[in-house]
Amino acid sequence: MTDDSREGGPPPFDSPFDGEDTKQRVYGGVLHARDPMTAAEIAEQADCSAESARTHLSFYADLGIVIRHEGRPVRYERNDDYFEWRRVNELAREHSVDELQARVSELTERIETYRNRYGADSPAAVDVLEFDADRVDDVYADLGDWATAIEERRLHERARRNAAGSTARSHG
Repeated sequence: MTDDSREGGPPPFDSPFDGEDTKQRVYGGVLHARDPMTAAEIAEQADCSAESARTHLSFYADLGIVIRHEGRPVRYERNDDYFEWRRVNELAREHSVDELQARVSELTERIETYRNRYGADSPAAVDVLEFDADRVDDVYADLGDWATAIEERRLHERARRNAAGSTARSHG
């Protein structure tokens, strides 16, 4: 059995959008872009015409999913604020205020543990070169986890406030 015959596995690296319609391929192209791209560049990734890509990109821009940068040529990029808003709303919808508060507390404890361990207020304040070479990989892993905990706490706290606000309004 070859890797290509695996069912349920990830798509081949060279064609990650196989089996999807044009609209989904354009969406995927925007999501994977690290910098603003032209419709032609996205069309090439999505294996469609530039005009088809422009049509879908215009739709996504109207929804706020992508940001359209005017100019010659027009460029498009994913709107990270939209995806954050979506994540916060998903958390608020799927978890109670108490569950969100408990998660904020857990993350706060984890952040405090890292602050105490490294004697710093943030991962950016830690100089990895101060550690022995045999610990560097562990320090990098800790710093990544610490940064993730900070971001997750921020998102969970926003969701908690949103959920608490919607609960208060519905009982008012």
